[in-house]
Amino acid sequence: MRGRLRFRLADDDLLRDRTYRRLFSSILIASLGGQLTMLALPLTAAVLLQATPLQMGLLTAMEILPFVLLSLPAGVLLDRVRKLPVYIGGELLLGVGVAAVPVAWVLGVLSMPLLYALAFLLGCVYTVSGSAAQIVLTQVVPRERLVEAHAKNALASSGADVVGPALAGLLIKLLGAPLTLVVDAVLNFTSAFILRGIRVHEALRPRSALGFRRELAIGLRFVAGQRLLLTLAAIVGLWQMAHQSALVVQILFATRTLGLDESAVGLSYVALGVGTVAASVWGHRISQRLGPAPCLVAGVAVTGAGWLLVAAMPAGTLGVAAFAAMLGCFGFGAVLIFINFLALRQAVTPAHLLGRMTSTMRWLILLPAGPGALIGGWLGEHFGLRLSLVFAGVLALVLAAVAWRLPLVRSTRALPEVVGAEEVLGDEAANLSAARQG
Repeated sequence: MRGRLRFRLADDDLLRDRTYRRLFSSILIASLGGQLTMLALPLTAAVLLQATPLQMGLLTAMEILPFVLLSLPAGVLLDRVRKLPVYIGGELLLGVGVAAVPVAWVLGVLSMPLLYALAFLLGCVYTVSGSAAQIVLTQVVPRERLVEAHAKNALASSGADVVGPALAGLLIKLLGAPLTLVVDAVLNFTSAFILRGIRVHEALRPRSALGFRRELAIGLRFVAGQRLLLTLAAIVGLWQMAHQSALVVQILFATRTLGLDESAVGLSYVALGVGTVAASVWGHRISQRLGPAPCLVAGVAVTGAGWLLVAAMPAGTLGVAAFAAMLGCFGFGAVLIFINFLALRQAVTPAHLLGRMTSTMRWLILLPAGPGALIGGWLGEHFGLRLSLVFAGVLALVLAAVAWRLPLVRSTRALPEVVGAEEVLGDEAANLSAARQG
């Protein structure tokens, strides 16, 4: 009896809410599918199509490009429509997209240009549907519990991070990387089915008379008027540059430098799940103790240390252990970054600006990501894969040191209050209010 009581949910636990529980389940299933894609797609390029480091960089850059092109207009559109249907449609389109790879492989037409096109499609879905998903959470969970909710969502993702890589490695070994994506497609369809059962109460605002371009400008002005949002965007954006530089060579480093096969790569990635689980369990408490902004900076430092560690180790047993440790550091640090980053930016934003704020912030942080992927691929191809990892590690640690010296970062030790739009937009806020009413 004691053992059963030990795992009893607290009376106020978010998982006792039926709506949030369905959202949590969908995230868990979709994350498991995402783990399959994370390994199967680059392994298809690296092993089956023998992609070069620069081609791997281009593959990643093609997935990032839609964020640069579509994030800002997507934010305006999301503020005009219901978010849940967009979220569900994105899950369905992801399933169709990844299913195209095994079909092309069976037909004998699989190629790097096709993978580039698929990466661009996936990026488009992540741009629009991913922003909608973040806003749906604010419709389900009270703002004061956003850090807790993001930590629980990270726990759902990290549960998949533990099981997913090993499962992916096994499926890739048994079926091959392309056919493994069939399983991912089924999981995305299942996630969409679960989301259909979520009930959210969203009051759509009347269509504004301001026009598309003016509404887009209002979202930009809101973000530009918030020092906290701009500071967060700069920190996380430069971290994304480091992350993408390391990401484009990770699979190549594992398979070509360390000599790991597909199943061994999958087992190594279990360490990523261990790191994300640890941060998901303890991240909320760490954030409460350090404060959300300092905790975010700590996450940047942890990931940088991991990249430098693996770059410094020779191939062999030590290299494989360092590779797993790097993945664990990344999982832990990335969760610390994003549970605080998402909560901070959502906490300060009025509800009617959430779509434009979310898309603007995603646009800002991913502007450096594409160049980061190309830098990582270029360094790996011309100077060796280790140098890409060194670049990522040094950039992350320098970024953490500089960010920690910022008074705004050190002083943000609790979620801020919602900012009134009139505080930032001035007279434009009155025009916006009149347009919304008329």
